[in-house]
Amino acid sequence: MLKEFKEFALKGNVMDLAVGVVIGGAFGKIVTSLVNDIITPLIGLLLGKVDFSGLFINLSGVPYKTIAEAKTAHAATLNYGLFLNSVIDFVIIAFSIFIVIKQLNRFKRKQEVEQAPVTTKECPHCISAIPVKATRCPNCTSMLETKGTALAHE
Repeated sequence: MLKEFKEFALKGNVMDLAVGVVIGGAFGKIVTSLVNDIITPLIGLLLGKVDFSGLFINLSGVPYKTIAEAKTAHAATLNYGLFLNSVIDFVIIAFSIFIVIKQLNRFKRKQEVEQAPVTTKECPHCISAIPVKATRCPNCTSMLETKGTALAHE
């Protein structure tokens, strides 16, 4: 059983997944910093110096100036500013992953096209696509050239 686990854990896919998780975690931290330290302040500046992380609705009825004060007092709050930051985080990460996957798929498609076997050829008489092994065109009924024979049109 230990041997099977070792084989499983050391397979390429599992190792690739582990690397992806680590890189994804680091990427998430970078995006969070981008949102919290660059994007949110710029949006806040455009909207009148609003700091999203400080936006909240106090549900306790007792006035608090900041989320920190409300949390210290264990007051119930709806922290919609932090939620907005998380939504922006998600959108940036999702878009980044979309771009990466799109590029990988484009590269993969190019490889598949390059490796795809040729299954059709063009009839020299009617220019329609026909199977490579065809000796007669099914569209114009012309005889097709095969190795050692000339073209004939009936």
